[in-house]
Amino acid sequence: MASLSWIGHQLTLLFGFRQMDKVEISFVARYELGQLDRPSVRERLEQGEERLSPYASRSRRSLGRGRPEPPCPLRTEFQRDRDRILHTNAFRRLKHKTQVFIAPTGDHYVTRLTHTLEVAQIGRTIARALNLNEDLVEAIALGHDLGHTPFGHVGEETLDRLCDGGFAHSQQSLRIVDFLEKEGQGLNLTWEVRQGILHHSKPRGDFLGADQTESLTLEGQICRLSDAVAYLNHDIADAVRAGRLTVAALPAEVNQALGVTHSQRINALVTDVVESSWSASGSEEPLAGDPPAITMSEDIRKVMNQLREFMFQQVYLPLGRSEESTVAQEIVARLFRRFVRHPEEVPWVYFRHEATIQQAAVDYLAGMTDHYAIRLAERLEPGISRGVFARVPLAE
Repeated sequence: MASLSWIGHQLTLLFGFRQMDKVEISFVARYELGQLDRPSVRERLEQGEERLSPYASRSRRSLGRGRPEPPCPLRTEFQRDRDRILHTNAFRRLKHKTQVFIAPTGDHYVTRLTHTLEVAQIGRTIARALNLNEDLVEAIALGHDLGHTPFGHVGEETLDRLCDGGFAHSQQSLRIVDFLEKEGQGLNLTWEVRQGILHHSKPRGDFLGADQTESLTLEGQICRLSDAVAYLNHDIADAVRAGRLTVAALPAEVNQALGVTHSQRINALVTDVVESSWSASGSEEPLAGDPPAITMSEDIRKVMNQLREFMFQQVYLPLGRSEESTVAQEIVARLFRRFVRHPEEVPWVYFRHEATIQQAAVDYLAGMTDHYAIRLAERLEPGISRGVFARVPLAE
């Protein structure tokens, strides 16, 4: 279990949450005392959560929201968070944001939206198998990439270089749900969902070390790993679709261990995660009394890291040097500098929380889709895209 001092530190890091008030008398006791005709749907769902693993997060034991709210009669706290994220403008905009291939026109290329849905599906499969909280996993998954810039990691790296304090999409995702959505009111999400969103990113190389996961809920760890399982597999499919890669060109050890089709690879990875993390289900005691973690077997972990490095070398880094990426970087840089020089062009809502001019420019720009950024840049500086994005309609 996390120490109280660590929890206090995290609450401060995540903008000073207050702990949720203690749960009132359980609905079962109130029902038996005749104080209720019947338990509410939410109370029945909360009672159902008591059958989850002892290591699972439970919505009525949440550390709470920044602004206390009365409970919903139909949904648990984590279900409410999931629904709030799903109905945001930021979530809708993911359909026109780059995953790997910039502003694709093919019907079958992955976008940030389809990636997000795949992460949620994989995460729920793992959570259900391990008897953990599916609703919390889904809420984190749906919100984890809301802060991605136009043009994917190319845009993120450009803003990180230009901004005084740097830029990370995970921090921007949290900023969106805390401050920017609902015309600046924010979504007032639970601490557990916000923590999972903030800490989902992974460094290059091995990212399953205990020092990188011990502070996360098990559901947050599931989302973090599901993100990698999802993007590795659909990025292979997109690279093959674009003619940049063949399955036969993947490392032999990868094809041998994980299979040669999309479904075989996902099944192999997810099955290994469940088997290797079985202690988290509560069905057996963790080894040596250590707290359970979401992990992988040594062999499959090694193969997945090998595949990640292969994709960096053969797909991600070469695409980052392409003409499209160069133009995308120029568009992001020009728009950023324009908004800093002309803050009157930034919508007022981005100044609602007394943001600096630079922060407001970042918030406005990071929220744009690929198409919107291209159209706006072309309107402000005709010819900036040099015809590279001629397939993108310039008329809204």
